[in-house]
Amino acid sequence: QVQLVESGGGLVQPGGSLRLSCAASGFTFSIYAMSWYRQAPGKERELVAVVASAGGSTNYADSVKGRFTISRDNAKNTVYLQMNSLKPGDTAVYYCNARRGSPWNLDYWGQGTQVTVSS
Repeated sequence: QVQLVESGGGLVQPGGSLRLSCAASGFTFSIYAMSWYRQAPGKERELVAVVASAGGSTNYADSVKGRFTISRDNAKNTVYLQMNSLKPGDTAVYYCNARRGSPWNLDYWGQGTQVTVSS
């Protein structure tokens, strides 16, 4: 069955770094766009970063541009999110998403990993 398993979350001080990983299985990873979303308490889930299936195209939320980098390794069926210069406002549960658009409209989610930025 389809699985997306996130790891790498934790507690970090402001200005620190974390690297999130999302290991995928149960589907053809290389043909799906992969994204990271986050959801802070009391807020809606928001898109953080997306990487195209071929890995050449990326896009970021304005709030993380220049600090976060999304990448993928299709040989390892894994997507990463390198987060630098972390701020307390980055505190959230981070979710991995796999999406294949029209006409298939397939959408898979991981269980999430907590990132807490605090001194």
